[in-house]
Amino acid sequence: MKKHKYIHIGLMIALLFSVASCKKELDVKNPNSPTPDQAKTETGIISLATGGVYINGFQNGDSWLGDSYFSLPMGYHELLADDVSAEAANQNVNIVNVPDYVILDNGTKISTSSPQKSNLRINNARNKQSQNMFYYEWTNMYAMNNAINQVLALVDDVHFSGDATTRKNTIKAWCYWWKGYAYAKIGSIYYAGLVNNTPNTLNPNYVNSAAIIAESDKNLSAAAAILGAITSTSDYTTIMGELLPSMSQVGLGTVPTPAMFIHSINTMKARNILANTRVSAMTATQWNAILTLVTNGITSTDKVFTGRTNESDINGWFSAGGGTVASLSAGDPASTTFKISERLVQEFKTGDKRFTNNFASSPYINQVGGFTFSSRWKLYDGIQKQSPLNGAIVLANSTPGAYELYLAGTYEENELMKAEALIYLGQIDLGLASIDLVRNAQGAGLAAVSGTGLTLAAAKEELRRERRVALVFRGTAFYDARRWGVIDDVSKGGGRTNAVVYTAAGVLNTKATINYNFLDYFDVPADEFVLNPPAAGSAAIVNPN
Repeated sequence: MKKHKYIHIGLMIALLFSVASCKKELDVKNPNSPTPDQAKTETGIISLATGGVYINGFQNGDSWLGDSYFSLPMGYHELLADDVSAEAANQNVNIVNVPDYVILDNGTKISTSSPQKSNLRINNARNKQSQNMFYYEWTNMYAMNNAINQVLALVDDVHFSGDATTRKNTIKAWCYWWKGYAYAKIGSIYYAGLVNNTPNTLNPNYVNSAAIIAESDKNLSAAAAILGAITSTSDYTTIMGELLPSMSQVGLGTVPTPAMFIHSINTMKARNILANTRVSAMTATQWNAILTLVTNGITSTDKVFTGRTNESDINGWFSAGGGTVASLSAGDPASTTFKISERLVQEFKTGDKRFTNNFASSPYINQVGGFTFSSRWKLYDGIQKQSPLNGAIVLANSTPGAYELYLAGTYEENELMKAEALIYLGQIDLGLASIDLVRNAQGAGLAAVSGTGLTLAAAKEELRRERRVALVFRGTAFYDARRWGVIDDVSKGGGRTNAVVYTAAGVLNTKATINYNFLDYFDVPADEFVLNPPAAGSAAIVNPN
């Protein structure tokens, strides 16, 4: 009988890992080591802090489609944002993003017989766990949170070498960062959640998503305060070098300085505001708060948090060929899990080298589950070396060790949040300059849009398209579709017009209307609320929208 994994995420402590002491590569052959007693040493507590994130948070799942948090839970985000589609029935991926209807160029209306909201709720049951989209992200982020709670409960009693205060505080900063990350993920996708900062305890007091985001910010601020007071850079660097898996410590994933770490925190806090506020409801105060954060956010030269397989693809916490949405989307569409959406390709401007470096014509009729799913495009796998490598960013590469998976914020995301804040605060050309910086950083080869006298509406459209293109597969696309209102019912101002739709008959439509009408925040999964019923006074756990 399968055991419950939530607080049972709470009660299932996340000690499912070990770290090889010499190679510093994750080794999951013995999933029950170290024990809490073993974690009372410096090496043991570091192992617990590392494995609690990369194994409990990012690797351990339940019948994954792919093999990491960044394949299935993030795959749902990309599906809901209409970046990709799917025809396989695994984990319901061919159903969760079927729009309510599409109106083709000739006026033909095609509707679904199973609206998304109804489908999701039918599958939110304990006996339908594998098909329940609500289940997966909740599972991983609370498993991570509980493991980190255990680290915080033990760390003060551990004897450290070197500058013991700095070493201990580095681990604490790591813990508060990842707790802030986990709460950010929960609060940004679920209608309600649980604040639980004690290991292995049951908490039935559900709070709304805004309270979860507040808890995220609280933890992120705690991490930043600790990092700002670090006194021994060498001891900090030593401990961070042990906490980060060795295979990730290449490219942008090498040890960040305390200042760089704080930059990642500020970018995440800015995302918390942006992702959870409808654009129509944003105030000047909020835009200014974002601008303040991103001004001290991730820069183009910063090291950030990344994942990467090792060269042999052994003992990594995700595989090169199945651990990410990108890897599951790359190659011949007839054999890939995810198929590239026409609406994603539609966002690339003519002459964008990022498009020619990553996509090619490969018409594929994919109507299983959805009438907007067919596409004329495939995503190159960098290992195939089929694309004319032109200096632009490569979006997918299944060569072990070749793909840099971004776990949290990036320079591009930070700069585009800056662009959006500036544009909405009336500094249009400065905002457009930030868009140009991102395009240049990714090798797009596009002419500058700053200094061209664009109107506010045109600047917003440049920003919208650039976020879709530059941040694809980075976990922000669904947040954008929600805050822009795209996923709302057409009757409420949502949907998408002038959409490209390729039909099962091979007919290309360029002026179609799509009414998505998707759920904006997930309900609490049944595997939690059935075994952990809400206490009196709890927030609603079902989204009324």
